[in-house]
Amino acid sequence: MRVWDRFLTEQDRKIYAATDYGARSGLGSRPALVVIDVSYAFTGDVDEPILEAMKKWRTSCGSAGWRAIPAIQELLESARRSRVPVFFSTGVDPRPDGFDRGAWSFKRTQSDDDRPKPVLKMRGNDIVEEVAPLPHEFVIEKLKPSVFHGTPLLGYLVELGVDTLIACGTTTSGCVRATVLDAFNHNLRTAVVEEATFDRFESSHAMTLFDMDAKYADVVGVAAAVEYLRGLKPGLYDDKIEFPASSRPRLRSAAR
Repeated sequence: MRVWDRFLTEQDRKIYAATDYGARSGLGSRPALVVIDVSYAFTGDVDEPILEAMKKWRTSCGSAGWRAIPAIQELLESARRSRVPVFFSTGVDPRPDGFDRGAWSFKRTQSDDDRPKPVLKMRGNDIVEEVAPLPHEFVIEKLKPSVFHGTPLLGYLVELGVDTLIACGTTTSGCVRATVLDAFNHNLRTAVVEEATFDRFESSHAMTLFDMDAKYADVVGVAAAVEYLRGLKPGLYDDKIEFPASSRPRLRSAAR
């Protein structure tokens, strides 16, 4: 049973059966993993029910985020063992005057600064410690939902010769979906890892996974993603990325 099954109407099922949606696109031979916005703003600083978490972190997904952490850790462990490039995204701290919020202010009329909260050791845009990037991995800050929009991500993927993107993180219906659609637009094969993806709305999470699986990506389980990563040809990116720890993520120069 898929996570979206309970949200489908009988008509939905009949229409889906009558189409050719949902074909498996499959994965290529040169993947990268992208961990989308797994920051304290979306998980909260502790595992607690969402309505409690939202008292401190307005955009928190509460316990749904913490349930996804072990699956994200599995993906990271497998990607690192196979020496696959890993990209993390997070938001940008806003300007004091709020100018760079852009269209976010059209749909969200309040900011996280509107309510008092206890003194915390982390920023909302800090990536959760349990899935923290290693020094050689790539951290991309963004202002819009897609990790591709206005960032160097596509250039990095082209330089690395990546043909497949494995996506996880949050929110399923927002930044994950936007990133997956842009990956599709750039003709990348894409997998979304179900257990490693989360949202604050159960229905949006489920139906966005359904829609992406039908048209834009393969929604896969963490076990299948791990098996794929472990089966990769070794050393795919050793001529491009310095995998030993370094002071910051960087590409090797083409001259090396």
